[in-house]
Amino acid sequence: TCDRFAMKIIAKKHFTLMGTQAHTFNQQIQSECSILRGLNHPCIIRVYDVYDTPEAVYIVLELVEGGELFDRIVANGQFDETTSKFLFRQMCLGVKYLHDHSITHRDLKPENVLLTSPDTNETLIKITDFGLSRFINETTLMKTFCGTPNYLAPEVLSTHGEASYTNKVDVWSLGVILYICLVGYPPFSESISGIPLNDQIIKGLYTFPDEFWSEVSAPAKDLIRKMMCVDPATRLTMNAVLEHPWLADDHDNTARVDKIMYPSTVISTPPTIKSVKRSACDDDTSTSEPCTKEVEETPTESNTSSGRPKRVKH
Repeated sequence: TCDRFAMKIIAKKHFTLMGTQAHTFNQQIQSECSILRGLNHPCIIRVYDVYDTPEAVYIVLELVEGGELFDRIVANGQFDETTSKFLFRQMCLGVKYLHDHSITHRDLKPENVLLTSPDTNETLIKITDFGLSRFINETTLMKTFCGTPNYLAPEVLSTHGEASYTNKVDVWSLGVILYICLVGYPPFSESISGIPLNDQIIKGLYTFPDEFWSEVSAPAKDLIRKMMCVDPATRLTMNAVLEHPWLADDHDNTARVDKIMYPSTVISTPPTIKSVKRSACDDDTSTSEPCTKEVEETPTESNTSSGRPKRVKH
């Protein structure tokens, strides 16, 4: 049978040479692609192969046909807190894996989060469009947002992408995504305020109006605040995000995510003494003959309103 894959084509005219000669630049691309091929995480799109030509880089990817998180949010209006947490933990684990491998995504948004199933409550998420980002010109990166910088961190906007920054730009973007998942509209929008969008982001001018946030828990809002700190030095790391009580204290959600990420992993619990019936061999009479009767185990249980702010159009 034929296997089906997806392919991403990146024209090299979008790359910046960063002062290096062409042959050195191509070596850097090959080195980066080698890293991408070695990545293996349930919540990260697999990179199976990379073809480098003088005009473009062709990346052969795992095919995911459940659609984008963006379209799922549009169709549902918003997710309840349980569903949001289920999806968000997967996103965080995937991004943490990238950070652990020295990869900053830089372009995290609902369009770059793919779903494997039409059932939102039973889907595995797959983060895509990561890698090679360090070679993409910042101007080109910002244009991928179709005119809106809604998910960009303040430090990227305030320096027009010309200064260095850390992987905490991904933490900010995930905070924006969580905000949208919970209420169905973005934290920054010119339809909400007369303040220019870039200024809203740079100054961190977002709120949690009771009209839309009254049913969202305080820990969820606390996590968003700590992920969307304007100062990256005080912003949470991905480890700290996963250790936040909103995620860490929900053991049912953790187990649910583990099950969807690793469905073939079965954690068996050894039987306790109470679960084993006394066999015919368990009497006071000693014998040198081996017992051939089986021990029987007792069965156990197996383990959107009209007043809502307008969405950002892409």
